[in-house]
Amino acid sequence: MNGQSARRAAGSALLLACLSSLAVAGRGQTGPAPVTPPAASGDSAGPTLAQGMSALKENQPREALNDFQRVLATDPNNVAANLLASTSAVELYQGPLAVQFAERAERLDPGNWKIHTTLVAAYAAAGMKQQRDHERAVLRDLHENGASDARLATGFLVEMFPSGADRVDAIEYFEPVGRFHTYYRFVVRQPDGKRIGEVDVQCDDFNQKSWAGAHPAEAAAGERQFQITGEGGDDGSPVDYRMFSGKLDYDNVRVMVVEALRTHPVAGSQANAKP
Repeated sequence: MNGQSARRAAGSALLLACLSSLAVAGRGQTGPAPVTPPAASGDSAGPTLAQGMSALKENQPREALNDFQRVLATDPNNVAANLLASTSAVELYQGPLAVQFAERAERLDPGNWKIHTTLVAAYAAAGMKQQRDHERAVLRDLHENGASDARLATGFLVEMFPSGADRVDAIEYFEPVGRFHTYYRFVVRQPDGKRIGEVDVQCDDFNQKSWAGAHPAEAAAGERQFQITGEGGDDGSPVDYRMFSGKLDYDNVRVMVVEALRTHPVAGSQANAKP
């Protein structure tokens, strides 16, 4: 069984939707330093923008969104304010509004690769899967061929979605990370933003070798055997939820993770409460 300490040792290093790392700072995530926002212009770099960023850090996305909209009322071309407003809207599950802000930021600064990390989560929140997957592909290309910081990034936020009153941050890695080769990590947070557990999608070498030996044709076609593990015990102890084989598809994985959290909520979860 994959231990809790091993999963944490794998690290949750990721590139969140651009600037959403600011929103989750101090909530139990580990990884690289937060993405630095593009320079703001004029008075919009003053207290209101700073107050919005502080509200995001304090898990107050509605207040943050109000602050960023106040900035944009006087400086609509402020790239940082648009990206931060999009991040706030994603946390509020207001997908169309998140898309509006993120797409505006892209029009204003089309050469900024980090904007694509915001667009992924915004499109996911809006249910725009084709656009979401296009941005995922763009990010993978940038990770392979883009700027040095893009190549150093380990992953990105695919989406945030509710689980009862809790929130789940779905993270996709460019390459599997850690000893047990984690491809996706679903971080579970209470309404106040506190991290209370995670569910990981993994493919470790030992199980894969055994499975490939028993299924050579499937393995030759690029399929693998995966495990969904997490902190689902009442005391936060590790749980092996299930195994499956094939090629990874995020939407299929998401369905399995949602079911895993429904049947085995992590300790401290409010999965059965209304959001």
